[in-house]
Amino acid sequence: MPEGTVLAFDFGEKRIGVATGETLLGSAHPLTVIHAESNDARFAAIGKLIAEWRPVQLVVGLPTHADGTPHDMTRLACKFAERLQRRFNLPVGLADERLTSLDAEARLRETGRDSKSAKPLLDAVAAQLILQTWFESPHHVSPAQPPA
Repeated sequence: MPEGTVLAFDFGEKRIGVATGETLLGSAHPLTVIHAESNDARFAAIGKLIAEWRPVQLVVGLPTHADGTPHDMTRLACKFAERLQRRFNLPVGLADERLTSLDAEARLRETGRDSKSAKPLLDAVAAQLILQTWFESPHHVSPAQPPA
């Protein structure tokens, strides 16, 4: 993998959490949450982040049921990953995101935040956990090959 910045996305139909990290350090940090209704507005916001951070890799969280089987959001996240790859001409990997939202909530509670004050940060922290999972994964899944 080339050295440099990686941007990760926790895809949702209402919000997209974004995190960043460096391949050399292998650690992730929450960045922002994109609140945009239309796909055009979402991809415009992502385009600005890509222009600013100049990533060498993008990562999208792959939601599945607890047993790893796909569901409706799995398909939507894969479609989002494919659109990212086509639009920005960057490699896009997928990372298992099972339980990242629950983990993100727990981490934010540990900082003393209640659920109301944690909500604006939740998706960015979930993206951070997705990216950390990707950094720690011995194998990376490409969008063309989601797990069965």
